[in-house]
Amino acid sequence: MRIAIASDGKMVTEHFGHCEGFTIFNEQNKQIVSSEFISNPGHKPGFLPNFLNDKGVNVIISGGMGAGAIEIFEEKNIEVITGAAGDAETAARNYIEGKLKSSGSVCHEHQHADECGH
Repeated sequence: MRIAIASDGKMVTEHFGHCEGFTIFNEQNKQIVSSEFISNPGHKPGFLPNFLNDKGVNVIISGGMGAGAIEIFEEKNIEVITGAAGDAETAARNYIEGKLKSSGSVCHEHQHADECGH
C-alpha cells in the first residue's frame, strides 16, 4: 500500500493543495518499508488527485481538503483521511495501525491555506 501525506517539511499540512509536497510511505505487512518526498507540482483544480493516482497512491492524508479533490480521489478508489495533524510519519503509522480516522473536514476556502475548518 502507498500512503501519501500532504506535507510541509516533516509535518502534515493544513491544506492539501497548498502543501510543499507529498511524503509517500510504502507499507507492507503493517510496516513502513520505504518513503519518498515528491514536491507539489502546483495547485490546479483536479490535477493533484490524478497526479497522485498516477503515482500509485492508495490513501491520501491531509489536514483539510476541498470537496472537488475528495470527489476525484473517491472516484479513483483512493481513501481520503482529513483532520490529521503533526508528524507525517507518525500519521502514516497511526493509519496503518487503525488509529487514524478521517474527521470528514472539507475546506471551503481555497485562497487561504490557514482557514480550513476542522
